[in-house]
Amino acid sequence: MSNLPNEAFRDTIGTIDDQGKRKFIFPKKPSGKFYEYRKWVSYLLLVILVANPFVKINGNQFMLFNILERRFNIFGFPFWPQDFYIFVLFMIVGVVFVILFTVIFGRIFCGWICPQTIFLEMVFRRIEYWIEGDRGAQIRLSKQEWNADKIKKKGFKWFLFLLISFAIANVFLAYIIGSDALFQMIEDGPLEHLSTIISLSIFTGVFYFIFVWFREQVCIIACPYGRLQGVLLDNKSINVAYDFVRGEKEEGRAKFNKQEDRAETGKGDCIDCKQCVNVCPTGIDIRNGTQLECVNCTACIDECDVIMESVGLPKGLIRYASEDEIEKKTPFKFTARMKGYTAVLGILIGILIGILFLRNDVEATILRLPGQLYQHKGENISNIYTFKIINKTHNDFQNVHFKLVGIKGDLNVVGNTAFKVPKQGMSSGTLFIEINQYILESERTNLNIEVFEGDKKIETTTTSFLSPRSFD
Repeated sequence: MSNLPNEAFRDTIGTIDDQGKRKFIFPKKPSGKFYEYRKWVSYLLLVILVANPFVKINGNQFMLFNILERRFNIFGFPFWPQDFYIFVLFMIVGVVFVILFTVIFGRIFCGWICPQTIFLEMVFRRIEYWIEGDRGAQIRLSKQEWNADKIKKKGFKWFLFLLISFAIANVFLAYIIGSDALFQMIEDGPLEHLSTIISLSIFTGVFYFIFVWFREQVCIIACPYGRLQGVLLDNKSINVAYDFVRGEKEEGRAKFNKQEDRAETGKGDCIDCKQCVNVCPTGIDIRNGTQLECVNCTACIDECDVIMESVGLPKGLIRYASEDEIEKKTPFKFTARMKGYTAVLGILIGILIGILFLRNDVEATILRLPGQLYQHKGENISNIYTFKIINKTHNDFQNVHFKLVGIKGDLNVVGNTAFKVPKQGMSSGTLFIEINQYILESERTNLNIEVFEGDKKIETTTTSFLSPRSFD
């Protein structure tokens, strides 16, 4: 932007002072139209986020990420290690979706949907405003000596933060080990699950550290998404943006003077009140242009609209807009780049839906025992196999057995002919297949084997059968 030649602000971040020490930000409590919208969106997402691990569909937890046992549930669909490709496809769809939104709407995901922002701005900061007051009161309390009043307010706030961090850690744990396991742990008592309690304490400590001390630095320093904006955004992307053409005009910003006509003096509509800076949760000046620290939370839009209305100037000095719209008055267009991302996203979603509908609830694998060839048993040839049956449903299979189809032969399971496969579990074992050598036409024959639960066929699988080259 030609009107904003000083780029020195890009060499530092608002949370670090000149000595490199942590500088806490005390944002003004936001209010306004967009903030009200964000509150309702945030509360809805908080309910969903907390409820996800406790809601079940067909007996399956709605969301589960059990890394230890390599079991995942997404939207009630269970995934096993064998389904990892589907899980990866889910992740790719999510990444492309976020990229598409970033290309069109900038970092709107961070300000409106990201759990870090929702918890920090709509839970922890609101408690802070309730206990310590707005920006000015918080700054005064921070500079105040440690007297009874400060200890009472800070201690009460930190205690509530600890309780909320502990609650978040429990929800997080439910995502990992499952809600049933969490409830069982609570019922058994902490002494029966020391390792889990230690993990819970670590999670609590991490969340407490993030929301008490690290805070917005997660978005500024730790999260890589902000840095993606540099390659994803262009002049046509819609962002929370300052209208520098209207705000600066010929003479630049100036304090408001109700005795003058700013249109005649050539002064911009920005009255340099710095309220957009004071309300920013990451401590930036939106008037400097697009910055990686901006999470598109819209607090500056609401605050600027209030100021503009109070001084009799039009709203929208800070608004959702692209740089081309501000500088060239070009209306938003769905560019070829955006269409390309949309097409890729549509194709991936279509593939994902197709795979989910074609995916079986039972997976059977029958493989020849490594290192073993075939055996002669009179006129029969015998092969030995290992089998694995995975039951992805929420029902126990009580009577599972195999049937050889398409060729005459005997199939015998070592131990019992029929066996059980528990719900959300797996059974494995060994079986033999014997086929008369005179009906085998080649040294390698593909066999079809059907898997039954009682009288119901639940899966069909294939394997290979080895035999001698000739039978002279």
